[in-house]
Amino acid sequence: MSVSLPNGIILAIATAYAAPLTVTAASNAAEAVLSVVNGLAALDLVEFTSGWSRANGRIFRVKSPTGANLVLEGFDTTSTTLFPAGTGVGTIRKINTWQQITQVLGCTSSGGDPQYQTYSFLEQDFDSQIPTTTSAQSLALEIADDPTLAGYIAIKNAAISRATTGLRATLPQGGMILYNGIFAFDETPSLTKGNLMACKGGCALQGRPVRYAT
Repeated sequence: MSVSLPNGIILAIATAYAAPLTVTAASNAAEAVLSVVNGLAALDLVEFTSGWSRANGRIFRVKSPTGANLVLEGFDTTSTTLFPAGTGVGTIRKINTWQQITQVLGCTSSGGDPQYQTYSFLEQDFDSQIPTTTSAQSLALEIADDPTLAGYIAIKNAAISRATTGLRATLPQGGMILYNGIFAFDETPSLTKGNLMACKGGCALQGRPVRYAT
């Protein structure tokens, strides 16, 4: 058993992407292998878009790249029910540049709660439930106000563009969490006597986060 504190987490937002690369095939395996002509290196971070809806809008780490293929680390596609064979073609694009978001006062998540369908048969005198999906998930950021900071500017630009943008949380105990979403940002700081002036931002996630333990 272990516990940890968020103290020391570093948040960074993607600010530059490479041109998309065409994925001509994707395997069903414990770690998906993509057929794609690439010049990528191990540990590069890429956004994957494909015929697999459960892969869309997610960021993965590259493993074992060659000139003709690469592995998406930790992405299990062995289930051909969830990941139909032959339909994982699409594109990947490398995140070239990350900008650290400094002066973060807090980052909280909301949503992601399990949803249920309640039902009962005519002959029963009780209800049953089955899980269906999870609610939409988002992150809320609070940042100490300083409009000259590069991270502040990067979030503002991402919010203006409305483009799906990556967010990386590097954990002090090792590993990272990778999010991908659409940002919003309120440049009007809070004005409470005795408290730090702070601005609020948000990220509406467009796919499940990906976590790497190391």
